[in-house]
Amino acid sequence: MPNRPAAAADPRAAIVVCLDLGDAGYEDGVEEVVRLVQSAGVLRHRVVRGRRARPDPKLYAGLGKVAEIERAAAELNAASVVFNHQLSPAQERNLEKALNRPVLDRTELILRIFAQRAQTSEGKLQVELARLEHLSTRLVRGWTHLERQRGGLGKTGGPGETQLELDRRYIARRVRVLREKLEALRKQRTVQRRARARRDVLSVSLVGYTNAGKSTLFNALANARAYEADRLFSTLDTTTRRIWVPEAGEVVISDTVGFIRELPHSLVAAFRATLEETVRADLLLHVVDAASPARAEQAAEANKVLAEIGAESVPQILVWNKIDAARLEPEVRRDPYAKISRVLVSARTGAGLEGLRGAIAEFAGARATGRVPARKALFLQPQ
Repeated sequence: MPNRPAAAADPRAAIVVCLDLGDAGYEDGVEEVVRLVQSAGVLRHRVVRGRRARPDPKLYAGLGKVAEIERAAAELNAASVVFNHQLSPAQERNLEKALNRPVLDRTELILRIFAQRAQTSEGKLQVELARLEHLSTRLVRGWTHLERQRGGLGKTGGPGETQLELDRRYIARRVRVLREKLEALRKQRTVQRRARARRDVLSVSLVGYTNAGKSTLFNALANARAYEADRLFSTLDTTTRRIWVPEAGEVVISDTVGFIRELPHSLVAAFRATLEETVRADLLLHVVDAASPARAEQAAEANKVLAEIGAESVPQILVWNKIDAARLEPEVRRDPYAKISRVLVSARTGAGLEGLRGAIAEFAGARATGRVPARKALFLQPQ
């Protein structure tokens, strides 16, 4: 096991490492990871920057940079170090040994935030599954003092079974149980969707980059009280409500987990049962933070995740939220073919919500008359 920092180290302080490898959007990435660590409960942090042509195979950062990180951690009395990068198991282990502190990569950081946020039993199952699957890639060797186990049954393992093998068997069993439970929940959702389909109820899902204001918009449209906060991943569990939209009738609207750049594949896979609400929806409201200078990139990242879960062909209406912060006026914009390209709203003030309801009604009318091609994306312009 890696050495741990002294007991006096502050668990609410962390060093954040961001290396510029020549990728576009480096500064946006720095700002985002800072918000991530703050969302995870870090109150004090220091960003250590650097530039490399390529990651070091052993430590990701070079020896000089690792020494700089160690000094910064000692000065801040930080209990942990967070890399805004994907580390290999060997790199993570080497860094923990060199820094004498726990080291988290971007995936582990997001997994920890998800573990803090999950409220429902389904959300907790999904997070546990994702964490176990991530942990399974980190099992690199057995504990030396348990290298050879006594022969026996159950947890003691078979003759000569290493602790690594025991851990792998335990994780495999638990993963199998979690998948079975999530499959049962998926079937339950399927039954509910079939019931809605028989009543021909329009199904709408809110999707988009994390912190774009989806939950605030959901509460405004559904007059609901879903949790909302100005932080990343404030909502994990899908919330569904029925609303009445004039000229469209009853509509089922769902608020889903937000997306983020480099969202871990294990999380996407684990949340597939929840995200099926998105895949099976009739219409997606793709919510974008109009006040963010990176809104085009964030919309593109959200579309990548939608493609990964098989929802790229579900019709979309692009919703620019937070127009009050962006100093824009509420508006329904159309392309040269008179199709809606985007709707500008402020979920916080309510400006533009009538225009959004009108856009939903317009889609419902086109769907009823067969003018909406099945599973064809309508509005994908992220500008």
